[in-house]
Amino acid sequence: MVEMYHNGGPFMLPILILLILGVALSLWKLWTLLRASVNTRKFLVKIKSSLQEGGIQLATDTCANTRGPVASIFHAGLLRANRGVEQVEKSIMNAGTIEMAFLERGLIWLATIAAIAPMLGFTGTVSGMVKAFENIESANNITPAVVAGGISEALLTTLFGLVVAMIIQVFHNFFISRIDKLIIDMEESSVDLVDSLIEMESSSN
Repeated sequence: MVEMYHNGGPFMLPILILLILGVALSLWKLWTLLRASVNTRKFLVKIKSSLQEGGIQLATDTCANTRGPVASIFHAGLLRANRGVEQVEKSIMNAGTIEMAFLERGLIWLATIAAIAPMLGFTGTVSGMVKAFENIESANNITPAVVAGGISEALLTTLFGLVVAMIIQVFHNFFISRIDKLIIDMEESSVDLVDSLIEMESSSN
């Protein structure tokens, strides 16, 4: 592998840097999404129980002591509960927009790396082919030994560029699917919270 890296020419270094950056970003994103994940069903049951036992304040405290985007949007909504259900819904929508932006942070860089890596590989391919033709011109003869170095460099940069792009693209698509699931959980649980508040409001009147 090391020998292949050295034979790949100057474009192998930027491709390697992209791989390191992409893996580092992927690990960071994986860590943030794991921290954001929460069992939404259990949390919703806990919030409803808190509303019944201690009212809005206890439910708000429960949200404040729980990490994750669902808890954050619940907390934002419950802080406006005394102003009516409409204000709760608006607060939840605003908080949801912020949480979505937080969840999607960093994805643009992964997409950029996945796009640039094969481009660098193809650029290295062109560079390798130019080198091969220069060797032919210098030697004034076409033999396998003359063109092998340039063609090898051309193929290796393409290979490594595509491999890096595929690795990062898999991470990117995994994160997209994970974020979509979190967003659906946020939307569904928000509807349940608003329904619970409406029931509380109706029973108190």
